[in-house]
Amino acid sequence: MKKHSPRDTLFRVDSINEDFVFNEHVVEVFDDMLDRSVPFYGEVIRSSARLLDCFLHSGDTVYDLGCATGTTLLEFSRILERKGLHFIGIDNSAAMLDKARLKAKIYSKEDSLDFLKEDITTIHHPGTGAFIVNYTMQFIRPLKREEFVQRIYSNLRPGGILLLSEKVISHDRRINREYIDIYHAFKRSRGYSELEIAKKREALENILIPFSIDENRALLSNCGFQSVETYFQWFNFASFIAVKPA
Repeated sequence: MKKHSPRDTLFRVDSINEDFVFNEHVVEVFDDMLDRSVPFYGEVIRSSARLLDCFLHSGDTVYDLGCATGTTLLEFSRILERKGLHFIGIDNSAAMLDKARLKAKIYSKEDSLDFLKEDITTIHHPGTGAFIVNYTMQFIRPLKREEFVQRIYSNLRPGGILLLSEKVISHDRRINREYIDIYHAFKRSRGYSELEIAKKREALENILIPFSIDENRALLSNCGFQSVETYFQWFNFASFIAVKPA
């Protein structure tokens, strides 16, 4: 599904005056930012859709926590149209949700998608078939993550799944450094300058705090998930499936 978004030039500046925030300026260029900043973003969505097709039943509800402009759910609604699922996006940014609703209207998906303005850390939607958390938990303070995942677990139906995608770190310093260098080369290949890469990294330094793959696995297991596996990895980006016991 083709995304239409102005080009991301937010960090083509000499100095950063504040940490990264999801304000109206970010919303305007967010789709372009994702497309150029998250490796294989489209493939992660398609792979996630395959897992939803395998694990969910007709009539199940899928919640995308931190849904932003709705790109993931729009793709799910297209790929899984015959599955009979309900798709609901949750975000605390009114500007993000306005754009998500506009995109749903443009693609004639208003009947397939709903969007709610809520705090994802206080959700109460019991009986859910699946939760999607794409590159969102990394912005939640580490001390709050177990409570967040436990809430997701409690709201899933038996046999339900969490699909979690995150930026990750390696505790091997050399490997971690090499992964970061490879990622920056990827961003340069997508048209970002060295200045933009450096300034965005500066803005995110105290906001985006990644865990390692092992730390994410342990967190999910500690919250009760029976099976936890990675289903996609590209250097310092990884996606996990966590299954609640049936």
